[in-house]
Amino acid sequence: MFDTKVAILVLEDLAVWQKLNVTAFLATGIAGAAPDAMGEPYEDAAGRQHARLLGQPMLVFAATPADLQRAFRIGIERDLTRSVYVRAMFSTGHDAANRAAFLAEPADAPDLVGIALRGLKKDVDKAIKGAKLHL
Repeated sequence: MFDTKVAILVLEDLAVWQKLNVTAFLATGIAGAAPDAMGEPYEDAAGRQHARLLGQPMLVFAATPADLQRAFRIGIERDLTRSVYVRAMFSTGHDAANRAAFLAEPADAPDLVGIALRGLKKDVDKAIKGAKLHL
C-alpha cells in the first residue's frame, strides 16, 4: 500500500519514560520532514477538528547500540529522512540546547539512543536489519 516505510529504533535498555520520550520526539521529526505524508485532520462526531496524523504506520524497534549505528550509517548512505536523539539530549531543556548537544557529537558515531528513518521500503529494511520490533 505504501512505497515508503517509517521505522523508529530506540535503545533497548533505556528507562520506559526515556523510550516513550525519544519515540515521541523522533516521530515529530519524521512528521515535520514529510508534510506530504500527513493525513487529513480528524473530526469527531460533534464536528470538532483534531490534528492530522502521519498517514502511514510507524514501526517501533528495540535496538542495540550497533543497530542504531548501522541504521545511522545506512540512513546517510541511502539519503533517508532521519531524525536523531542522542544521550546528551536527556540533560537539556529546549530545542536549541538539543541541537547544540547533537552538534557536539562525533559526526560519524554519535551516542545515539534513538533514530527514526523514512524512505523507500527496501532502503529502510536494509537500515533496520537485525533490530526487533519493540514489544
